[in-house]
Formats: sequence, C-alpha cells, structure tokens
Amino acid sequence: MNPAVPPVVVVIIPAFNEENSVGQVIREIPASLVSEVIVVNNNSNDQTAVQAAAAGATVLDEPVQGYGRACLRGIAYARNRQQKPDIVVFLDADYSDYPADMTEVVAPLLTGQADLVVGSRALGQRQRGSMTPQQVFGNWLATRLMDWLYDVRFTDLGPFRAIRFDSLLALDMRDQTYGWTVEMQLKAAKLGLRCQEVPVRYRRRIGHSKISGTLKGTVLAGYKILSTIFRYR
Repeated sequence: MNPAVPPVVVVIIPAFNEENSVGQVIREIPASLVSEVIVVNNNSNDQTAVQAAAAGATVLDEPVQGYGRACLRGIAYARNRQQKPDIVVFLDADYSDYPADMTEVVAPLLTGQADLVVGSRALGQRQRGSMTPQQVFGNWLATRLMDWLYDVRFTDLGPFRAIRFDSLLALDMRDQTYGWTVEMQLKAAKLGLRCQEVPVRYRRRIGHSKISGTLKGTVLAGYKILSTIFRYR
C-alpha cells in the first residue's frame, strides 16, 4: 500500500435473519476508515436486507445458506469493484462485536506490520455470558491443535478480522460453512503470512445464535472446525 494514498477498506458482513441488529452494526462502523460496507443477505426471511440498505450498506443476496458462502459472495463482489480494496474486514451482523474496535483491528495492516489480523475475544474484554462454555472450550481446543499441528499461535477463531485483499485472494478460500475462519488462519500460516491478534471487546449478541444457540449447530460447527484443522495438515 502506498502510504501517500488512503487505503481502500471494505467491510463484508454475512447476515442471516439479523433485522434487529444489522443496522446498528453498520451505523457504528467508523465511516472515516471504510469505503464501503457490504452486507450479504444469506437467505433471510425477515427484514435484514431492508434494514441493511436503510443504514447505507450495499446489499447482496446469497440464497444458499452458509457462512462461508456468504463471505465468498462478498469477496466476488469486491474483486469486481472498479476500485479494488486494499483491506477487507469481516464482521458479524449480530452486534456482539464492537464495530468501533475496527480501528485497532486494521491498524497493523495500515502500518505494514501484518497481512492478517484476528480480533481476539480471549485477549479482550468479554461480557459475562457472551460466549457459551462450548464456544470457549471449542476455541481453546482448536487453537491448541493449530499450535501443535501447524506451529502457529492463535488464541481465538473470532469472526472479526481484517486481511490485505491480495493476501485474501492468495488464500483461495473454499469453505462454505462453519470452517471458514479456521481455514483462513491455517492457510495464512501455511503461506507464511504475517499474522497478528489484537484484543477486541465482545458482548451478548442481539437475538438468538443459529450455531452456538442450538445443539445441532454446536455439534456441526465443532465437527467442521476440527475436520478442517486435520484436513489441511
């Protein structure tokens, strides 16, 4: 990135039935930092798309459900922008993260110190009850396995993250569901990208989690994350 030219930062927000929170997330994103907010409406049957558009986001539709699919749809759009982004930020639509923390998440990329920055809930301030015990344990287990098998040290698989766009394209992301975040971190390690974590705040989400809030979602997510870790090994 040319230090004399302001970087182009875009935000991709996958969203499935988040009408009560997505607008609030968008409005709290630092406007001076971000060129475009892209919300991928992932087969919602509520007013998610309407609320996102009203808050000023570009809304895309991905009718086939899947967190990774929604992210891939956003990346495809970013690739076709007239002005390609320098940095892509991924952020959830449920208002569990603090969009204002984006300044800290992006900072190591702006200074040229990192290629990928993961916002770590484990290192930051976490509201009581914001993560279920199975989420906390799952993150602990997954990051320990990554350390053991790949010699890469992370404390979290949190979805709030920023990455240089050229690095993102080099990762050739493929996962279409729950393995998205761990795939990104593992591939970044294998390619020798400079990875950092920064502490981020985390609070109870608005609404009900479609993954950790159900037994089925928890089991499927856990299986996918662990299988992804061993597959790329």
